[in-house]
Amino acid sequence: NPVREIQFSFSNITIENFDRAIDKHPFVPADNNRRRERCEEILNIQGSALAKRMEHTRINKVVIGISGGLDSTLALIAAVKAFDILKLPKSNILTITMPGFGTTDRTYTNAVNLCKELGTTFREINIVKACLQHFKDIGHEAALHDVTYENVQARERTQILMDIANKEGALLIGTGDL
Repeated sequence: NPVREIQFSFSNITIENFDRAIDKHPFVPADNNRRRERCEEILNIQGSALAKRMEHTRINKVVIGISGGLDSTLALIAAVKAFDILKLPKSNILTITMPGFGTTDRTYTNAVNLCKELGTTFREINIVKACLQHFKDIGHEAALHDVTYENVQARERTQILMDIANKEGALLIGTGDL
């Protein structure tokens, strides 16, 4: 079918007044109680979905990479919810922090404290040497902070998490999975 073009012009595209207020966060309730209820509902949905997947696969152990940031923290909280639903020990949640070139003391400390407080099995695997070896293997200068430099840590972390999940017979939980 041929493309049909329609010509038009605006005389004034300035919007001065609305007839109603426009909420810049329409899916986040402004009321604290409603927001708390909404967050609990979302967490229950995530935890229930993960619990269902674990039941279906007959897996009672998960692996999560913990950075100390928001995404991995939320994934861990959803996993804890699933373990509460299934009445499984939190020690079956294998949390792994993998400090690298840009890891700050704050995010590292947050990750360690969170995992200990939740009672997970915690491991630390420093990835700096592996990343430097990878740079050497591919002939990339470590001082060149380009896309290769930025992504090498993500690839190393993913490889480690997948390998540990396979070794432990566990389900790998990525931050994008929830």
